[in-house]
Amino acid sequence: MFDVLIVGGGPAGISAAVYLKRFRLNIVIIMKDYGTLAKTDHIENYYGFVEPITGTQLVENGINQAKRMGISIIEEEVLNIEYFDTFTVKTNKSEYLAKTVLLTTGASRSGLKVKGFNDYVGKGISYCAVCDGFIYRNKRIGVVGAGEFMLEEYEVLKNFTNELTVFTNGVPLSVDIHGATLVSEPITAILGDEQIRQVKTSLASYDVDALFVAIGTPSASDFALRMGAFLKNNDIEVDETFMTNIPGLFAAGDCIGGFYQIAKAVSDGAHASVAINKYLRQKASL
Repeated sequence: MFDVLIVGGGPAGISAAVYLKRFRLNIVIIMKDYGTLAKTDHIENYYGFVEPITGTQLVENGINQAKRMGISIIEEEVLNIEYFDTFTVKTNKSEYLAKTVLLTTGASRSGLKVKGFNDYVGKGISYCAVCDGFIYRNKRIGVVGAGEFMLEEYEVLKNFTNELTVFTNGVPLSVDIHGATLVSEPITAILGDEQIRQVKTSLASYDVDALFVAIGTPSASDFALRMGAFLKNNDIEVDETFMTNIPGLFAAGDCIGGFYQIAKAVSDGAHASVAINKYLRQKASL
């Protein structure tokens, strides 16, 4: 069992890992990719770099620094986190146990960029099958996505209905599903009245009572929401120690909102590491 499992290998996660390693804790970083920084071609406002650097180069520098210090980095996709005194982190390949978890996966995912989507968030559109699936039992449920994250939500939702439709939104399906209607064409609009009623695609319209969004990789907010952590405006709420309302679950960086800058994420990671170390020491003394 790890003392600390960090989800995300960006500035906040690596910064925290460097400090936690110096505290001689048993830590691991799990990351799927380089995140949004990989899309940044020109960074010139970060301390210590005379010449501009790309986001990819900056992330790679951080990863290489962590590896030089002997920090374990696992390249897998985290799909779910469960908490029962300790944490069980499920990835697309394995499961890991940890005493504490630090979420550093960046800002929340955006929804579908189609007409009507924002109008029905909270009115039939949901980001959490565990949270809201039961509400729509025996109803017509749709889920948007095409990969492992969608499959994780699908496995939950199929317990509540026999009328389940998977919308891949034009993306090739990369997992196996059974017992659901598969719609592969792009979604063009969301229709309804007080609640969502239809998903319109480029070829047809489909009646639904609920639509769950599971596109790409789950964000820190997705994990927090499933576990019952408090959110505010889709940002994870933390106290002054960067801990959520769930004991041992911490968050840092863009996922907690504020000033979206690399310097702030690095600072968050450093401060969170000190708080995590203190938390573990106090827990061990009980």
